Amino acid sequence: MSDIQIRPVTENDHAAWLPLWQAYLTFYKTELSDAVIASTWARFLDRSEPTNAALAWQDGKAVGMVHFIYHRSNWSIANACYLQDLLVAPEQRGTGVGRLLIEHVYKTAKANGCDKVHWLTHETNATAIQLYERIAERPGYIQFRKMI
Repeated sequence: MSDIQIRPVTENDHAAWLPLWQAYLTFYKTELSDAVIASTWARFLDRSEPTNAALAWQDGKAVGMVHFIYHRSNWSIANACYLQDLLVAPEQRGTGVGRLLIEHVYKTAKANGCDKVHWLTHETNATAIQLYERIAERPGYIQFRKMI
């Protein structure tokens, strides 16, 4: 694997981020309105927002993205960090980019006072699950939700 650099997004990164975000949405068979996409991007750039994004770069090209959100927890004094979205470009999968993105979230969350990073994935995402089982614990909880 060539040198991969992980860094937070800047306002100049929109054109590099957007195709990765759209690929992520396609992977999960969902669509978002342009208004939601624009709001999400604006939140990443607003330092007062708890939501963050970083890109993995290789040879001047964005090859992966991660989004994460800091939030309160009733189980700890420290905040927690929810790793909401993670995507590695298909040609980079299996090269360690996903691990680097997750480790970036671990490091950033710890530096910002969090004591836990947690996330979800779909039960059919076997490739990702193989990585996640190597770098985190699987607590066994089942998600329930209702869109309101």
